Amino acid sequence: MMDAQDTNSTRPYLIRALYEWCTDNGFTPFIAVQVDDSVRVPHEFVKDGEIVLNVSFDATSALKLGNEFIEFKGRFGGVARDILVPVHRVLAIYARENGQGMAFPVSALPEATEAKAPAIEPKPSALAPVPVKPDDGGPDTPRPSGGRPSLTRVK
Repeated sequence: MMDAQDTNSTRPYLIRALYEWCTDNGFTPFIAVQVDDSVRVPHEFVKDGEIVLNVSFDATSALKLGNEFIEFKGRFGGVARDILVPVHRVLAIYARENGQGMAFPVSALPEATEAKAPAIEPKPSALAPVPVKPDDGGPDTPRPSGGRPSLTRVK
């Protein structure tokens, strides 16, 4: 019999389920990520150690919602970037339009077992931040007070 330590985390399954719920209902799925060295995102868009990513079909290419990592190609300021987010760094997944979704605690995994993203040198041409229209849900979109998206329970 498997004990609780041998079972997979529910987080990747819940992320996939809420992603599907968002897309089935015509909503735009966003994920909030706590950034550390294991997260591969454009660091010029990280604010207060967090980044919010649009993971909709229209905003991504080659999206893989795996058990260990969320991987995709996305455009930031018109520049295609490879994104790699360890699932345990996802703080929340929610619909941009109504804020409904789910928040998660950030896992505190021991250094030896934590999945690390391979180091990649950024391309110098991809480092210049480009302003984003506030209404497109990009990095300049104002956050509600408190600095985190408001979430409500999905029933």
